[in-house]
Amino acid sequence: MGGSAGGSVLFDRIGLLYTADPEREELTDAALVTEGDRVAWVGRSADAPAADRRVDADGRAVLPGFVDSHAHLVFAGDRAAEFAARMAGEPYRAGGIRVTVAATRAADDAVLAGRAARLVAEMTRQGTTTVEIKSGYGLTVEDERRSLRIARTLTEETTFLGAHVVPPEADPAEYVDLVTGPMLAACAPYARWVDVFCERGAFDGDQARAVLTAGLRAGLGARVHAGQLGEGPGVRLACELGAASADHCTHLSDADVTALADSGVVATLLPGAEFSTRSPYPDARRLLDAGVTVALATDCNPGSSYTTSMPFCVALAVRETGMTPLEAVRAATRGGAAALRRDDVGTLRPGARADLVLLDAPSYVHLAYRPGTPLVAQVWRGGARVA
Repeated sequence: MGGSAGGSVLFDRIGLLYTADPEREELTDAALVTEGDRVAWVGRSADAPAADRRVDADGRAVLPGFVDSHAHLVFAGDRAAEFAARMAGEPYRAGGIRVTVAATRAADDAVLAGRAARLVAEMTRQGTTTVEIKSGYGLTVEDERRSLRIARTLTEETTFLGAHVVPPEADPAEYVDLVTGPMLAACAPYARWVDVFCERGAFDGDQARAVLTAGLRAGLGARVHAGQLGEGPGVRLACELGAASADHCTHLSDADVTALADSGVVATLLPGAEFSTRSPYPDARRLLDAGVTVALATDCNPGSSYTTSMPFCVALAVRETGMTPLEAVRAATRGGAAALRRDDVGTLRPGARADLVLLDAPSYVHLAYRPGTPLVAQVWRGGARVA
């Protein structure tokens, strides 16, 4: 949709403004002014300064654009048959990733780019204004490089996940050498982050450490898939190495929770994966009560969480993980930004990027109260309307 980031825009008559700014997290009868691509002013409607344009929120709730800090969008094919089999009672196994790897390798760049762009557009329509995109469905030097090259056209938050699983044609030790050597060298110019699936059926603690330390030496930040299928070394490895986030965190020991709280590593919860795999949901209450920073993300991927909807994940988090509506929206905005080590998104405070969502509802509580209802009325990114 149209909209230039030039000039100033006044959003007034906001019923409830959720800023995600700890100093004043919520305002009623509020207004907000953007100038160019930044938030310029936040306060009461009666005190709002003049602006070049006006948007009448008419009592709607306004919140920051969602920050989806964990998504796998560069792939071909789908795994609907696998999903149907799970719903019929078959357990989830990470090995299904290899089905997507085969389809992705066979697809040309235009197919991969088109699919990824359509998924980002879906996310935008549902209020997501910042998204992280991982590689991980190529698992050869060239296929991982082209995945990241495509992802970089859609977001600056790109993650090298060559260590997703060991491809069937490879020896595990030799594959780790490839990931930490030629593949990393080819992919690092297109990536901000390095990630590893530290899980049974994927990479053990020693292999994960090798991948992450190589990525750190190459100048990438670290993130870790940890604790999805069972307890393991991933969370504490993330904390030891200063990763930005440990993602999934479904199965945690007391020592894992303590390490997350002490280290400041963000625990990114992905309830769409538990919904799609009929697995136990993570215990967000346990993490929050321990002082852990929690993020929510979609984990959008064709195998275990084929959703682009952050509102759906907010509703799941409230219903299934022990979060309040406020905590879930905070995790989907400010928490996601923390997981990407960003302070310019996920909040509506002066100086932040002007990314905001208008809901056809008086409060963000309706995201969980009315699950599945298309409540996102407008989406603005960088001061311009995009949906």
